Amino acid sequence: MNFLWTPSSHFNLANLFTFVNITAGLMATYFITQNNFILAIALAWVGGAFDIFDGKIARKYKLSNEFGVQLDSFADFLSFVLVPVFLIFQAVYAPQLDPTLLIAASVISIYYVISGLRRLIHFNLNADTGEVEKYFTGVPTPLGAILLWLVYLSNAYELLPASIVIVLMLLIGWSLNSKLKVRHP
Repeated sequence: MNFLWTPSSHFNLANLFTFVNITAGLMATYFITQNNFILAIALAWVGGAFDIFDGKIARKYKLSNEFGVQLDSFADFLSFVLVPVFLIFQAVYAPQLDPTLLIAASVISIYYVISGLRRLIHFNLNADTGEVEKYFTGVPTPLGAILLWLVYLSNAYELLPASIVIVLMLLIGWSLNSKLKVRHP
């Protein structure tokens, strides 16, 4: 079981937590296709919890490595970019929008996905393994996902129409690569 505590191991404890995040994201995607949005959201939150702990474990036990940094970004892309966009598309846009607005929603969804991917790639290129900055520049993808969940819930409780969801997704997508300063927790 030494591999759990070996920084160079692809299956060290921190990376195993990241694999659980990926598993939760994949399962959430499946449940979105089944229109089981509550279970999908619960799984996304499970993934988020494991995302918090993988970094803490990596730093505490000095398990950080380049593989883990890349793996974590892949997990973030799946759980905090693809899953919330797919959820909103399936739960909000597809059933509520006319064909013209659905095209606009598709373009904005793709914009959000590309913005999230760009942010994660930029972060990886500029990150030092094991280092934590005091502030993020731009909204981190997990916070972007939380904002999208709130937008989704506002629509689900009929507080926001789907057309406003499109605008908010655009703004949150923009914020991912903005110059906004967000304090690291």
